Amino acid sequence: MSFDHDIFQLPADCVINDYCVPFQSAIKLSDYSTLPQQLESKSDYKIRLKDNRKQLYHLQHTLYADNRFSILLIFQAMDAAGKDSTIRKVFKGVNPAGFQVHSFKQPSDEELEHDFLWRTAKALPERGRIGIFNRSYYEEVLVVRVNPHFLTSQHLSNITPSTSKSPIVEDSFWQSRFQSINDHERHLATNGTLVLKFFLNVSQQEQHQRFLSRIHDPTKNWKFSKNDIEQSKLWDSYQHAYQETLSHTSRPWAPWYIIPADNKPAMRTIVSQIVLDNLKQLPIQYPQLSARDQAALPAYKKQLSKGVHYK
Repeated sequence: MSFDHDIFQLPADCVINDYCVPFQSAIKLSDYSTLPQQLESKSDYKIRLKDNRKQLYHLQHTLYADNRFSILLIFQAMDAAGKDSTIRKVFKGVNPAGFQVHSFKQPSDEELEHDFLWRTAKALPERGRIGIFNRSYYEEVLVVRVNPHFLTSQHLSNITPSTSKSPIVEDSFWQSRFQSINDHERHLATNGTLVLKFFLNVSQQEQHQRFLSRIHDPTKNWKFSKNDIEQSKLWDSYQHAYQETLSHTSRPWAPWYIIPADNKPAMRTIVSQIVLDNLKQLPIQYPQLSARDQAALPAYKKQLSKGVHYK
């Protein structure tokens, strides 16, 4: 599938596959399985992931040297879906000089005094680098939508006050935020950032099993909190919020991929393959010397071979 580069000035055509959310189409999240259609063995997934990491390592070096494009990878999911481990496993061995990860939690007082895109805009990757958002501005149409009382601290003029804890929020408010996100991501693409977004689609049953494993393992107790259970009780509301978000913000310049997350080895391999396939679409290359500098190299080589005299 191709897109009009004259309009969007995209760094590359994003890769469309079975995991990509259709553009400008309403989806049903229940239609997407939390397991891949063909489940491979754990060892096969490990082999594929290792090979993908090697290729990613070399492509990252080229991206860094080329210094014209940047990559923004956004990970969103329910608790215990495996965001942290996926980021760690997929990008193991990449050069830290060209790689950065930002995890966004509860906004600070300073961040609440700005628009909802401000705090993440400060953390965007520089040209030549791969940046990862572990949660992102999408929290503002996911967690905040399910828990609208969070809006009371944002000092917004377009929110109707209420005597209850939660303000009255019209659907047009969320539509406006979707449009702001689409415009923001289109701007990034126009300026050379390849935006890829991953929703790790875990089932509630698997989520609870992972909660139990955190309780049973003393080294993982710190990862569990009472709030995890409270938010899981709002599962249907979260599914609706994700369904709406994915439908309204998967675009050619910033596609969403729904990744089955009940099997971690499969999830990591699928994510690595999508990242790799998209990176291969970028017209990146190592910089070329000018004819004059290229012609001077033999002389430099001869000088260095004889030995450089130091004072």
